[in-house]
Amino acid sequence: MAKLTLTTFVTLDGVMQAPGGPDEDRSGAFHYGGWLVPFADEGMGAFMTEVFDRVGAFLLGRRTYEIFAGYWPQHDDPADPIASRLNTLPKYVASTTLKDPQWARTTVIDGEQLQSEIVRVKDALGEDRELQVHGSGMLAQWLLARDLVEELNLLVFPVFLGAGRRLFPTGGLPTAYELTASRTTERGTAIHTYRPTGRAAFGSF
Repeated sequence: MAKLTLTTFVTLDGVMQAPGGPDEDRSGAFHYGGWLVPFADEGMGAFMTEVFDRVGAFLLGRRTYEIFAGYWPQHDDPADPIASRLNTLPKYVASTTLKDPQWARTTVIDGEQLQSEIVRVKDALGEDRELQVHGSGMLAQWLLARDLVEELNLLVFPVFLGAGRRLFPTGGLPTAYELTASRTTERGTAIHTYRPTGRAAFGSF
């Protein structure tokens, strides 16, 4: 069975909202969109290519899906490892409001079916592929709360914002992880890959 992985760009204070541009997501009066752009480099690109080389299908939240659908179909380069996968592989969107997606190979899944559909898709993909979640903040939190994320790629960028939607909200499920890989890019982005090991443990010195 394939594994479900989550890849997310975050700031030093854990903000994941609108990394790619000022108008990507202004919800909550967020004015700092595009914070990732000054730190994009070859190391980040190389890591993302590695991630997309393992994908078998995508699971996305509605907002992230709409951002992707507004860009990637117009940049359909078969030689691009990201564009080629996004435009040709199956895409599953967790949404109760998206009714008529136009992007090829898109299936909408409502909340009641989501967990069972994840199992079905993972089983169909095979062990050497991944069901990948990118961004998709609300979906990511839903998956983390149910222990459904089997591997977490965090790209931590050297910037602090003090506002914005965070990946790990207050009240989240206390979970311990093991670090399985780590690297740093030329412009200071720390890339960590984690796998959950169970509930967080506590003690004293």
